[in-house]
Amino acid sequence: MIPIQPTFYSVSLITEEIKQALEEGFSDVGIEGEVSNFRGSSAGHWYFTLKDDYASISGVMFRSRTYRAGFMPKDGMKVRVIGTVSVYKPRGTYQIICEAIEQAGMGEILLRLEELKNRLQREGLFNPEKKRPLPVCPTTIGVITSPSGAALRDILNVLKRRHSGIHVIVYPSAVQGSDAPGELKRQLEKANSHGKADVLILTRGGGSLEDLLPFSDEALVRTAASSKIPLISAVGHEVDWALCDFAADLRAPTPSAAAELVSSTSEELLGTASRLVSSMADSVQRRLERSRLLLDRFSPRYLGETFAALIMPHRLKTDDLLHQAELGIQGRLKQTSHALSLLEREITAGSPLAVMERGFSVVVRTKDGKVINDASLLSCPEPVHIRFFRGEADAVIQEKRP
Repeated sequence: MIPIQPTFYSVSLITEEIKQALEEGFSDVGIEGEVSNFRGSSAGHWYFTLKDDYASISGVMFRSRTYRAGFMPKDGMKVRVIGTVSVYKPRGTYQIICEAIEQAGMGEILLRLEELKNRLQREGLFNPEKKRPLPVCPTTIGVITSPSGAALRDILNVLKRRHSGIHVIVYPSAVQGSDAPGELKRQLEKANSHGKADVLILTRGGGSLEDLLPFSDEALVRTAASSKIPLISAVGHEVDWALCDFAADLRAPTPSAAAELVSSTSEELLGTASRLVSSMADSVQRRLERSRLLLDRFSPRYLGETFAALIMPHRLKTDDLLHQAELGIQGRLKQTSHALSLLEREITAGSPLAVMERGFSVVVRTKDGKVINDASLLSCPEPVHIRFFRGEADAVIQEKRP
């Protein structure tokens, strides 16, 4: 039997053959799957994985095609793509080069997370009024994360650079996999029961949506919302999110950012102290100025001017009343004087003296002082007293006639 001699290819050649075969056999093919490990490059290209329950395929969409998509894919999102299956020769892996992409609906994971988020939100676990401020200058920080992960190294590097005097307590836990939710919950409860940390950081590095799922576990989210110690959630990178972000007192975009939030450099502390002192000095100066202005209002000159301004209208009114009273009195005096003159003339005209001045006299009987106006009242002889207009005389009646 003659052995069959195989044809030997170089790696590049066999890869090129496979590439051509795939591109010829699977051009303009449509694939539906769930997006995972999505990332965008600085050049504008998209790289991601499409998967279902049993398999996955890498995908790439270049910038010249992404602008037509109309949306930004996210992990967990179900999409449909049209493109050509090809081979990425440097790695020898196959992928689909996408020409078009459309959203086929939210993936099951995102739907479950959204439902859980809405339910917890209705319960009030994420209410803003429950959020507590972080301590200004914490001395001890508790970090709940994997002791071998990059997140812890980033936090320690930032703290060493910014404030090396801060004490760090690490509460080790798995951050990925089926055991992670329970371990994270227990360590968070342990940190609260110890009560040694001024602030806690619940953190891990970036990853796919599935990698971050432990931080959206309902039991862990409830424990985070009930933490007695202020809690920062720093899960993944800036674009990543987990339900713990909503339950914590503060969400940091990265582990390094969380470390910066709880630490202050000496320059920042001095700057803060300087601003506080300056603010206090300004406040005292403003209070002194207001006090001086208030005291100026009680100076003799100010009080005199104020009193003069207050009584001026009353003085003017009093002067007007006095003038009116004076005019009224003068008018009444003139009226009274005129009335007296008239009365005087009337009295003078009706006075007996006026009659007597015309030649009449008054005869009074001497014995009883009775005025005699009838001769028959007299007897002869009888003494009488006679009053003239000027002067008086006594006489004796010697004879009378009717």
